[in-house]
Amino acid sequence: MVVAKRSYEDSRRKRVEENKKRMEALNLPLLSQALKTSSSPKPSPKKQAKPRVAQKLVVEVRRSTRFVNKPAPIYKEQIVASSVAVAEAEEKAGKLVWGLPPGCPIFTKSMQPSHVAGGFWLRNLPSHDAVKTLIDEDGDGYPTKYLAKKSGLSGGWKGFAVAHHLAYGDALVFQLMGRTTFKVYIVRVNGSEEGNKL
Repeated sequence: MVVAKRSYEDSRRKRVEENKKRMEALNLPLLSQALKTSSSPKPSPKKQAKPRVAQKLVVEVRRSTRFVNKPAPIYKEQIVASSVAVAEAEEKAGKLVWGLPPGCPIFTKSMQPSHVAGGFWLRNLPSHDAVKTLIDEDGDGYPTKYLAKKSGLSGGWKGFAVAHHLAYGDALVFQLMGRTTFKVYIVRVNGSEEGNKL
């Protein structure tokens, strides 16, 4: 082991000496000393900073072209239904179910905030996408898109909800009238009669 160390050290010393000779042949030691003794380079002159002047421009606020010629939206104040009022609407819907003719499948659904603002999810319907028509108390039909993967009504549902002023807590009774048609009865929360033809 001692012999291996000596041979390594000897070969290392030879390489160091060879490298020193190469550096001297290229005049590198003289160049490095010349750089050390020379004066430091002059700093570059600083650029004069231009003062920034803030310009105020009066610009028309950018608006979407879809809303340029339309009136400002009117936001309807949402009345939050109490749990007692929701329970009363569900109870009235249950009584309505008992008054309907037997033979057609019926289910009720209490409206949640997400139901009246966007999609509406149902259960126990076909396993494929289809167009389902909702018939209101006036006999008007509203085609909606049933999404089997999500078990709910999507395209067209919001139009139905807006047209009938559905609110949180309203109870809806769905009566299957045909393979793709539901008769929809609306029982309003807080006894509101807006849009209720029962």
